[in-house]
Amino acid sequence: MSAKQLDYAFFENESTLQLAQDLLGKRLVKETPEGTASGWIVETEAYAGPLDRAAHSFGNRRTKRTEVMFGPPGYVYTYEMHTHCLVNVVSCKVDCPEAILIRAVEPCDGIELMYQRRGQQKKEQELTNGPGKLTKALGIDKTDYGRPFFESPLYIAHGFTPDAVSSGPRVGIDNSGEARDYPWRFYLPDHRFVSKGR
Repeated sequence: MSAKQLDYAFFENESTLQLAQDLLGKRLVKETPEGTASGWIVETEAYAGPLDRAAHSFGNRRTKRTEVMFGPPGYVYTYEMHTHCLVNVVSCKVDCPEAILIRAVEPCDGIELMYQRRGQQKKEQELTNGPGKLTKALGIDKTDYGRPFFESPLYIAHGFTPDAVSSGPRVGIDNSGEARDYPWRFYLPDHRFVSKGR
């Protein structure tokens, strides 16, 4: 199935919270020498930069890891957590370091390739129902850091418009003060590929 890439304008002129919702239903695609794998985005989390204690860029913290977030929107921010690679969309204007974590996708293309990467014994639901699972299944890794999300080989394409969107607290940020309760996790309600919430 061919996918029409979103252009740069999609990532501009939106708040991070709005973009995190607008990404739901879009298609995350990664092309590799082994083949192409993709999935419909069903869960995201917004991280609102300098004022968000859960964000890597809280307090305008600028490091080699966070540098891409200080650039223009629509670029890839990957980092490792507990040996898993996680993928984020840079989501605000230059020097406004905000990003959106892609937490879960529903497999679309390349499902057999996903099984090869994740293990043949996995249930289909477990292929991509978490941020570390989906990157492994799609072949996304740290070398994708800094790529544009509107060009091959890693890009976001048009998809569908969800009937409804739910929100709730983000996951795995218990040590972030009041930010732990911000309802900045967005997901398709009752979708089987959404990760387990708090």
